[in-house]
Amino acid sequence: MTQRHEIRLGADIGGTFTDIALEVRGKLFSTKVLTNYSAPEQAILDGIEIVCRDASIAPKDIDIVIHGTTLATNALIERRGAKTALVTTEGFRDVIEMRTENRFEQYDLSLVLPSPLIPREDRFPVKGRIDAQGRELQPLDERTLEALAEVIGERGFGAVAIGFIHSYMNPAHEERAREILSEKLSIPISISAEVSPQMREFERFNTVCANAYVRPQMADYLSRLQVRLKEMGANCPVFMIHSGGGLISVETASEFPVRLVESGPAGGAIFAADIARRFSLDRVVSYDMGGTTAKICLIEDYQPHSARTFEVARTYRFCKGSGMPISIPVIEMIEIGAGGGSIAWVDAMGRIQAGPESAASEPGPACYQRGGERPAITDADLVLGKLDPDNFAGGKIKLSVDSAMAAITRDVGDRLRLTPQAAAFGIVEVVDENMANAARVHAVENGKNISENIMIAFGGAAPLHAARLCEKLGVDQCLIPQGAGVGSAIGFLKAPFGYEALASKIMGLSKFDAGIINAMLDDLKTTAEGFVRAGTDGEIVREITAFMRYAGQGWEIPVALPDRAFADGDRTMMENAFKERYAQFFGRAVEGPEIEFVTWSVKAQDVRPEGERLALKTEGARVSVPSIRAVFDPASGRTLETAIVPRHALSSGDRVTGPAVIVERETSTIVTSPFDAVIQADGTILLVRKGF
Repeated sequence: MTQRHEIRLGADIGGTFTDIALEVRGKLFSTKVLTNYSAPEQAILDGIEIVCRDASIAPKDIDIVIHGTTLATNALIERRGAKTALVTTEGFRDVIEMRTENRFEQYDLSLVLPSPLIPREDRFPVKGRIDAQGRELQPLDERTLEALAEVIGERGFGAVAIGFIHSYMNPAHEERAREILSEKLSIPISISAEVSPQMREFERFNTVCANAYVRPQMADYLSRLQVRLKEMGANCPVFMIHSGGGLISVETASEFPVRLVESGPAGGAIFAADIARRFSLDRVVSYDMGGTTAKICLIEDYQPHSARTFEVARTYRFCKGSGMPISIPVIEMIEIGAGGGSIAWVDAMGRIQAGPESAASEPGPACYQRGGERPAITDADLVLGKLDPDNFAGGKIKLSVDSAMAAITRDVGDRLRLTPQAAAFGIVEVVDENMANAARVHAVENGKNISENIMIAFGGAAPLHAARLCEKLGVDQCLIPQGAGVGSAIGFLKAPFGYEALASKIMGLSKFDAGIINAMLDDLKTTAEGFVRAGTDGEIVREITAFMRYAGQGWEIPVALPDRAFADGDRTMMENAFKERYAQFFGRAVEGPEIEFVTWSVKAQDVRPEGERLALKTEGARVSVPSIRAVFDPASGRTLETAIVPRHALSSGDRVTGPAVIVERETSTIVTSPFDAVIQADGTILLVRKGF
């Protein structure tokens, strides 16, 4: 199979909307459909019908479907997975509950940790031990496993996770345990040596538990999706986008669904990186705000920052260590519960709060008139005049200003003695400040100054808030690309077929053994390229990364290394590469301590064609204003007569003076009074601070 598909479709299931983007020989058609929680695939089918009708094609004409979803993430957050058994090494039954024993809030006497996915009574210890060098210290107790298979079958478990100590060095015990259990059980069994072959047992055990927990549900969903697509005539291959930003087969996704956690946001980061490359912007912060969450991602040299682990369901906002760690390759971003559907409320201290609870699509914000009665961010945006009640989602959803005002007044205004408009402004301002704080924290954690970046905003709600966010962060320019309302789905269409394989091997630099490392890397290359070849027979490029540290440190930094066979004489090159990278993170390298390799990564992906490069234009000819609407301007704190401009009526070089609202079917861009909007050659909107 090649990657030359003329008609490509991207489908992104979000918490509120399901976004569909169809590319037909370079022309884009898109739509947003409310997410169907009881049958998520139905929203995709409904969206496909809409875009196919708009493009005058039939579903049978689609060459490839690329899909990303938050279903795996939501199943973990909401604890809606299968009843799962954990089989682990004797003495390590409580690892996933003890965690790392790190107090992420040192002085909080009421510290709340996420409860483990698998309760203690469903964790089963087995004798057998592999040491840190991969040698067998104690043979696996196969009799206990045979008896355990009977217990698991009788107690109605839907999945099994196997996590043994040091299996990343030697998977033999895990593989044998799976073999024994499979002889008597017909449920999916996940082993940590395949799901996350990395050191640190808490993260590895938790990841294999998460994979097993969501595996039956995701396999069932993906199977239904394929059947329903074929029934409607779309008999084309379906690929999934994984959390690292590459495409994998449905079969791989069904076996390793934990790789789909954060798959939707990954598409958004790819979308932003493509825009950054188009305009030759080497320092970008992407801002993706949908119906349920907002995501911030740093992009340098056209590549999103990546990581080997991230957290789901943090119990403390912005606080590392307070969530559920998932140890897989992922595009690194910070995510908060601040989307258009996020619920606004007043806490015991009389402070306005927003999220993380969301009205989602069912019942939705109060203004949707679908049963929701509590105020959401969308309600506040509507009351402030940012949204046209008769032209939301292309006119498909009629919004009720009265319902929005009633909800805001009851739950916020009356409690704080504020007018509906003041309460709405307070809600939106809290949300924008939360997002600004999240962006600052994320930048500082990466040693960056957020104000030195250009923002790229997308998602249904981000263009409504981007200008105000730029005001708070000191960012002078923000791009709103074409199709911003369905940015993640468009990003799917630009994603490469790619996979990242990892393996842990602790080795001091002074004892570097090229033969051992080359053999391990050859295995990783074979694994990574095997997944990529499932989707393409085109050219493949590889990236080799060593995660290194000073001996005694508890964390590593990624160091890019050349893709070639190494020799023992490469020690100096590797030492210099590590010290240079260490200095980038921390200002200077340290002399003296031993340097260690901890984990190795091979990322393989096919070569994607580069699009046209464009120059960013900050000047343009002012355009006349077709209509005016009263919109609250946060910079001045007043309601101002504001220009309302259809995006399709603007051409390259046009300049719209703020305050203004640039409207389109899937979103609206708010140009606050400190900004103007300049239309670029490809239709992208550039928000540029006046006087910049």
